[in-house]
Amino acid sequence: MSAKVSIPAYGSRQNWIPRRLEDFGDSGAFPEIHVIQYPLDMGKTKAKASNAIAVQLDAQGDVKFDLIARQATRSNNKIIYSKYTDLLPKQVNEEDPDLVRPDTETIKEQTEKTRKALEAIVSAKVSAAMPVKAADKQAPAQYIRYTPANQNQCENSGASQRIIRMVEVQRDPMSPPRFKLNKKLPKGPPSPPAPVLHSPTRKVTVKEQQEWKIPPCVSNWKNPKGYTIPLDKRLAADGRGLQSVHISEKFSKFSEALYIADRKAREAIEMRAKVEQTIAQKEKAKKEEDLKQLANQIREQRSGIKPLKEDKDVMEREEIRRERQKERQRDRAIQRAAPEKRTQLTKEKERDISEKIALGMPNAGFNTGEVQYDSRLFNTSKGMDTGFGDDDAYNIYDKPWRETENVTNTIYRPSKNVDKDYGDDFDEALKTRRFVPDKGFEGADKVAARESGPVAFEQHEDFDPFKIDDFLGNLKKRPNEDESRSSKKKK
Repeated sequence: MSAKVSIPAYGSRQNWIPRRLEDFGDSGAFPEIHVIQYPLDMGKTKAKASNAIAVQLDAQGDVKFDLIARQATRSNNKIIYSKYTDLLPKQVNEEDPDLVRPDTETIKEQTEKTRKALEAIVSAKVSAAMPVKAADKQAPAQYIRYTPANQNQCENSGASQRIIRMVEVQRDPMSPPRFKLNKKLPKGPPSPPAPVLHSPTRKVTVKEQQEWKIPPCVSNWKNPKGYTIPLDKRLAADGRGLQSVHISEKFSKFSEALYIADRKAREAIEMRAKVEQTIAQKEKAKKEEDLKQLANQIREQRSGIKPLKEDKDVMEREEIRRERQKERQRDRAIQRAAPEKRTQLTKEKERDISEKIALGMPNAGFNTGEVQYDSRLFNTSKGMDTGFGDDDAYNIYDKPWRETENVTNTIYRPSKNVDKDYGDDFDEALKTRRFVPDKGFEGADKVAARESGPVAFEQHEDFDPFKIDDFLGNLKKRPNEDESRSSKKKK
């Protein structure tokens, strides 16, 4: 049972305010009560429609969360990718009839329909833009069979059916447009945002919490309250603690370059000092040598010894000796390194041109400047690809070399007088004077060759190259001169 609502009598409703539908009963409002009243909810604004979407499930029983993305879209045919399965590659079946390529006739029909539709759209826009245009072509008349619902003799003149001819009304081309076409329509909602695949939530670390702490803004100029602000808080408001101090690598490169330059400069100074010291030592030694030579010259002049004049013949002989010594050193080096090469060089040097021709050696001096080819290589029907030879044959040559000439008779057969020739060469080698110089000394006497016995040396009677005898003779004469000088001084 519902509680009965008691409404105060008229005149005693000073502190009573109607708030429920039951307070009004079946009558209207209470004009003596000055508050907003809605008897029977008349005039009360209804609650706004909720934007909440009803929960819908798919075929698998899962909630369709993609309905939120489709809420603002006007057409339900719009494709929206909002599921994980949309990211996976689609399996294409070649036998699917929807994926089969249409035939040529279907393609032509669709192309013609598309062309006509595009032409109609373009022609309509062009004609609408023109200020004066021709009258539109009327559509052909249509005939319609009309059968009325009331089949009565009193209606439709007793006719059960009528033929109606439908004709389009002629339109005046100069008439103004009936409707306003340039009305701006509100834009539709934009495309839904792309779904973001969020990673699962994780606990916030202490470091992240400290990084999210934003220090209070402390002014460097104003402090109206007169608070004592710690220095760390004042510096934290500057934001310098949020930036990582990055020192450029070029500082280290610059310091290293300075260190290397300093070291190179020190090394250069030390080297320059050593070079200067060496030059000074050489100059000092040269000066000492010059002083020694000068002292020797003065000493020789005082002693009466005259320097020997360099003879021209002596210089020539020394030059010949040096050349012979170089040749002997070269021969010894060749003998140690490659003795067979030395023998070959000697033989080729002493070989006659007739021997070279007989041995078939190439003529190095004859050169026509043209490329020489062997004519036997041309016009041959045999080769490696046409059956060069049998597999079991151990012969790489099919023809002898110089078939027309008897080379073996000239190369490998000795001459008739070989014993006599070699005997003559041996006798000539024994008779050759091997230790006689090719060029004699000027001014030297040609002495007959020594017959036998050991080497004998002859001494010249007046041979004194250093003039030691004259020097000793002068020394013997000087005591008498010194005595005479001393006696003169005493007087």
